[in-house]
Amino acid sequence: MGILAFLLLGLIAGAIAKAILPGRQGGGWIGALICGALGAVVGGWIGGAVFGTGVSEFWSLSSWLLAILGALIVLVVWGFISRAISRK
Repeated sequence: MGILAFLLLGLIAGAIAKAILPGRQGGGWIGALICGALGAVVGGWIGGAVFGTGVSEFWSLSSWLLAILGALIVLVVWGFISRAISRK
């Protein structure tokens, strides 16, 4: 998958993850892009380790599901980090 396709996948996966996970994540579309791109990396790593598949093709359903799952994981971790920082 090319870098532009990967970023587009990340942007859409990040936006979907933000819609699924309630709360105030902030960041706008740039935050969604970063969250989705990191989520695609995390999802690809998890998919490769657990299922033997990764984020390889743009139109593959497994790529989309892994990217969204990874973006949800990144959002949850980001929520924990931002709450810990705001408590100090």
